Amino acid sequence: MKQRRRIAVHGVAHDPGGRVLLVPGAGDAGPDGDEPDGWHLPGGVIEHGERPADAVVRTYREQTGLDVKVLTVRNVRADVVRRAAAGVAVHTDRVIYAVTVAGSTLRNGGAAPAPPAEWVGPERLGERPLAPYVAEGLALPVTESEILVEAEPDIDPARRTVQRFAAYGLVTDPADRLLLCRIAPGYPGAGTWHLPGGGTDFGEQATAGLLRELAEEADQKGRVIRLLDVSDFRNPAAMGPEGYPMDWQTVRVLYRVEVDEPVTPRVTEAAGGSTADAAWFRRAELHRLRLNQFARSSIGSHLV
Repeated sequence: MKQRRRIAVHGVAHDPGGRVLLVPGAGDAGPDGDEPDGWHLPGGVIEHGERPADAVVRTYREQTGLDVKVLTVRNVRADVVRRAAAGVAVHTDRVIYAVTVAGSTLRNGGAAPAPPAEWVGPERLGERPLAPYVAEGLALPVTESEILVEAEPDIDPARRTVQRFAAYGLVTDPADRLLLCRIAPGYPGAGTWHLPGGGTDFGEQATAGLLRELAEEADQKGRVIRLLDVSDFRNPAAMGPEGYPMDWQTVRVLYRVEVDEPVTPRVTEAAGGSTADAAWFRRAELHRLRLNQFARSSIGSHLV
């Protein structure tokens, strides 16, 4: 079975009566049936190079006719749908935003062939079969099967555009030290200090991927505290170990993480990884470090 991955965005909108807007069936599945069964939040797949927040505004309008304003990111989760007849397992990383309706009128069905959207009250949510990410986002019981599958990447060697989903952490210990990792030679940003984290594996939730990376890059056992932000970065000519430029877009989830029992950091991942070194730093030491832009902006915005 082949692996395919994609990144989708969804919006949670409530009307003045507390009802939430849902779409039946598969909100952005198309004819291939790539979505879990049940009712979905309006949204869809991010186009290459598109900012996640812009994508939720676009896809919401396409499905419902409504213009929405993004308020904040609410949740991030992944699921896998197996298409046995096609021999493909589709992994979708989902970013769920809180949105408010800014204008326009609900259009029955949005842009064809989207199914009709419906405002559903709290008293009726329990009657609807909800997709797992919807139930979790609305704090309702989640029923789902194990998402890990045995599959091989469906790689096109001629492909020159790549979307990557990654999770990073602002990681501190009880002494209020910050954990950073130095990027290895041969990778974009080589020699700079970066936040712990990296790309998630097929079938892996973002939080699980972050804690795995934390162990591989620094030999630390962490505890995820909360979701901070979702951003993206595009490098149209990233030159990595592959030896040729590729148009990379990375959607980056940022979490606050605590390490209750810190140890001396050491890189444990196999040779050839993107991390050359890891270390704990006190806040007063950060100004002398060569931080990459993502680490610098994340620390400045969220580490208080």
